[in-house]
Amino acid sequence: MQQKNNWKQTKWGFVAIQVAIAAVVVVVGIVILIICLRQYTQHGKEVITPNITGLYMEEAEIILSSEGLRMQVIDSTYSQKTPLGTIVEQNPSAGSAVKHDRTIYVIRNAQFRRPVVLPELRDMSVRQANVTLQTMGLTVKRMDYEPSAYKDIILDIRSEDNTSLVAGSTLTEGSAVILVVGKGQGTSEVTVPAVVGKSLADARSWLLGHKLSVGSIEYDIPPTEETQEQYVVYSQTPESGTIIVEGSSVHLKLSTDIEKTVTADNEVDEDEFF
Repeated sequence: MQQKNNWKQTKWGFVAIQVAIAAVVVVVGIVILIICLRQYTQHGKEVITPNITGLYMEEAEIILSSEGLRMQVIDSTYSQKTPLGTIVEQNPSAGSAVKHDRTIYVIRNAQFRRPVVLPELRDMSVRQANVTLQTMGLTVKRMDYEPSAYKDIILDIRSEDNTSLVAGSTLTEGSAVILVVGKGQGTSEVTVPAVVGKSLADARSWLLGHKLSVGSIEYDIPPTEETQEQYVVYSQTPESGTIIVEGSSVHLKLSTDIEKTVTADNEVDEDEFF
């Protein structure tokens, strides 16, 4: 009987020892895991995010790498305030406390100015034209006011060298344009110039130079992108030489048929003769 009790005590003692060993192993394992996690996450160690806005990508990468940080470009935009190819925005912002090996997300200014196709702005309100240009990344250098049949509408769009621009012209993002805006009819009288035989762009510039604007435009055959520039004015109303109030509109008819311009000129000559 005594031998049996000794065997039980020995058995339970062995189990207790095994349990104790297992508990020690678990505790040691947890401690090691905590130490590893602290080491991996650099627990308690923080880095102050440097200011990299306005820097080129290569410069920013060197600075961030020296602080144990990484960089990732998440978007590209266009800004005239910073040089092309530089960083315009960062997240987290400069001065933020972040963990070691943290990724800094940046928005980069475009490396190249993208091409922009100018829409038709003529006869549009000044406010709407300004919003449209701003949305496309274009700016207004100035607004020149000329007499017109209607007030505060766009009469013409010009480049910085004062060249008239037609819808479909290709500009680069950030370019500036000049808007010719109507200020309503004046009180002085002007003589309508002859624009027969001129292209629409030349006719518009010529009329604006005489304080007049283009009214309705009628094509004998609807133009295409390929034929648009081939059209010339073959008829105008009022006719050249007519005295009208400045700011009035001159209505134009256009064609690619040069014979029509010759016929129109002959008709004018015959009327003047009789």
